[in-house]
Amino acid sequence: MKISVIIPTYNERENIEKLIPLVDSYLRGLNYEIIIVDDNSPDGTAAVAEALSAKYPVRVIKRPCKMGLTSAIYDGIRTASGDVVVVMDADLQHPPSLIPKLIKRLEDCELVIASRYVKGGSARGLSLKRYIVSIGATLLARLLVAGCRKIRDPVSGYFAARREALSAWKPIEPRGYKALVEILGTLKLSGVCEEPYVFEGRVSGGSKLSRQEVISYVKTIYKLNRKGFITLVVLVTGLAITLLYLIVK
Repeated sequence: MKISVIIPTYNERENIEKLIPLVDSYLRGLNYEIIIVDDNSPDGTAAVAEALSAKYPVRVIKRPCKMGLTSAIYDGIRTASGDVVVVMDADLQHPPSLIPKLIKRLEDCELVIASRYVKGGSARGLSLKRYIVSIGATLLARLLVAGCRKIRDPVSGYFAARREALSAWKPIEPRGYKALVEILGTLKLSGVCEEPYVFEGRVSGGSKLSRQEVISYVKTIYKLNRKGFITLVVLVTGLAITLLYLIVK
């Protein structure tokens, strides 16, 4: 069995220097590759990854500009040669020590999600702002996306899957930021499991959470369930108008 570890990057030079050796330390002796999908990072992330390829089984996909996290994951999966794919962030908030556990659980599942919100997991590395956004995004996905309803952490960016199970996936919002929600919302998977982990604080660099990320996520949910999304907007708007009327009255 071959393992493909897919790591999208943008300005992660300092983190990637630490992450690649860490991934190797947990997969050493196994047949694996690390695929860095870089969106033309100004800090030279791609060059650092290419230099590390002299020592580690690293491949670098260089893209011309920021094209979105979801499309980066898709490009990584599409070019992977492994039987199993592992998707993780480059910022060291996804512990490489969990990779063997995720792979082990694929014996019983097609997709394994590293989950902050099941028993034993924690999101303590999130700032209050990011925690509120994460909980809101999770509730929205579980409410409107059928494949997410039984999943505690459908917006996780850390997961593993049998590559063949993802072969039919094509991004509906390529510039989006939550590939897992798309995968759960568009594919019929025979088994999805969650493995608890602790989401730690960033070691280097800053959060990439932005207004554009929030807008892209809302667009993703809308495309996955237009009717349900519109119904929810109407209900929330109606409730807000009613509350405003009662307050003013």
